[in-house]
Amino acid sequence: MSDIIQLLPDHVANQIAAGEVVQRPASIVKELLENAVDAGSDKIQLIVRDAGKNLIQVVDNGIGMSETDARLAFERHATSKIRSTEDIFKIATKGFRGEALASIAAVAQVELKTKQKETPVGTNIYIEGGQFQFQDPIQAVEGSNFSVKNLFYNVPARRKFLKNDNVEFRHIIDEFQRVSLAHETIEFELFHNDEPIFKLRKGGQMQRIVDVFGRKLQPLLIPIKEDLGWVDLHGYVAKPEGAKKVRGEQFFFVNGRYFKSPYLSKAVQEAFEGLLQPGYIPSFFLFLEMDPEKIDVNIHPQKTEVKFEDEALIFALMRSTIKRSLGIYNVAPSLDFERDPKMEAFFSPTPSRSNASSGSGSPMPSAINVDRDFNPFTVSKTTDEERINLAELYQASEAAPSKINLFEDDDLDEDLFRLPNGYWLLNKDGQTYMLDLGRMHRVLMSSHQENLPTKKAGQSLLFSLEYHLNEIEKNKYKSIKKYLPDFGFEMTLAQDNVLRIETVPEGLKESQVIKFLEKIFEILEYRTEEDFYKYFEYQWVKLKTKSKFDFIYKTEVEQLVKDFIDLGFPQYTVNGKKCWMEVPFDDFKNKF
Repeated sequence: MSDIIQLLPDHVANQIAAGEVVQRPASIVKELLENAVDAGSDKIQLIVRDAGKNLIQVVDNGIGMSETDARLAFERHATSKIRSTEDIFKIATKGFRGEALASIAAVAQVELKTKQKETPVGTNIYIEGGQFQFQDPIQAVEGSNFSVKNLFYNVPARRKFLKNDNVEFRHIIDEFQRVSLAHETIEFELFHNDEPIFKLRKGGQMQRIVDVFGRKLQPLLIPIKEDLGWVDLHGYVAKPEGAKKVRGEQFFFVNGRYFKSPYLSKAVQEAFEGLLQPGYIPSFFLFLEMDPEKIDVNIHPQKTEVKFEDEALIFALMRSTIKRSLGIYNVAPSLDFERDPKMEAFFSPTPSRSNASSGSGSPMPSAINVDRDFNPFTVSKTTDEERINLAELYQASEAAPSKINLFEDDDLDEDLFRLPNGYWLLNKDGQTYMLDLGRMHRVLMSSHQENLPTKKAGQSLLFSLEYHLNEIEKNKYKSIKKYLPDFGFEMTLAQDNVLRIETVPEGLKESQVIKFLEKIFEILEYRTEEDFYKYFEYQWVKLKTKSKFDFIYKTEVEQLVKDFIDLGFPQYTVNGKKCWMEVPFDDFKNKF
């Protein structure tokens, strides 16, 4: 039998390798930005067109490359960072494997213009689909200029799997933020389709965070600092008012390299224990500096995962340092030592959540809301797509027909009891149900089309409101502004990313406007106009829904329960949260 094993041609091997390195335009952005940082640049420009599908250009003023290095850089496993196996375990730079440029050139048209300071002329190289085309001397400024055009032009099967421009550009912004946050002493610029998106000046860490995420975050930031010699932890966490239900402002860095760690994220979450509403995620920007030999960054193709030698110690350090800083800034839950901690939830009502402040202000924290409220209702996590679908009106299929026939008596006065934590008990025919009136009210509102704000009229404000957008919100606003007049909003984008709001939907209080817009901006992408309308209506219903603490009078509760029974006494909201649960009092007998 003849031999069948063959060595792959270089261009085929490079395309296969590109599958690990180049997953989407943002992958190229990451590699080129990190190379620019490694080159000692203090100014880096990122220019993209069509969300990077047709152009990704990175221009830096770093040390540049010689004629020989420029050509060799596109060969596989060619790197200036490693000389021996031992070097792999003490990496202090971003790129080091020598795969990125070869992989990028295999699936795009790549041009490099580069020049070193001491050389009279620079070098121009052009590679297409992994095939070298030419190398010529040129006049160029010091540094490097990489242009990557027509990504996946020679691999159409992969190109068609790219998402639309909004999604792909959002991934590019993610990578740009990760690199720029870790290098506040470098000036960064980002342009998309000739429009400036970010212009980040040199400065300190807090200044860089504020420039990236907007001024309204500044008064919420609490400094974190602990240096144990073998590890230095520093950065910022946001006060509980800055927590969100969606991820996006959670950043870990080690030696200037961004990484992901569910394990260390749990340490941050535990440090905020007792300070956040269920389902909320704290915002943080945390930096670790330590001996490179104590970490391994070589365990993931995109180098976004890190293995620590002393991970448990870092977990404890992070949790305790954040807790201490929260305490220093008076952001901590109070304790009553005469109560059983397990019973604390039954005694303290949850205060309403205050709005996050905007603008600069005192470093001392605002009033902090502590949620010790016992919540027996399951909180489910949802994706952006699921959250859009949540706005579909409730269908009676989730009703509990076996329960409905238990409630035939119209008089509920003697059957309802209010608990101190805002929930109510309903006793009926030997069974007891704990009710979340807020969720029941939301289901009822969602069942009535007339309560939804489609094509709603606007009401003019006596004085316009100002909302300071960060760059992500600015792009989101531009993508949805054509829909907003249908719902009664009139607003304009002024200088310094200030959104001036002149008219709001009828029934929307001034105090609710900013919080409502923040919810609308949370979704990364609305695929269609219908998606936006559904999510807008969903948030409108949530805004107009009473909480369980808003029901004070028993007659009001009786009417709500009756209306809910008429609806079929459904157990779940549209997003799967319980409106009521049966209390197993028989099980309690065994406790005595």
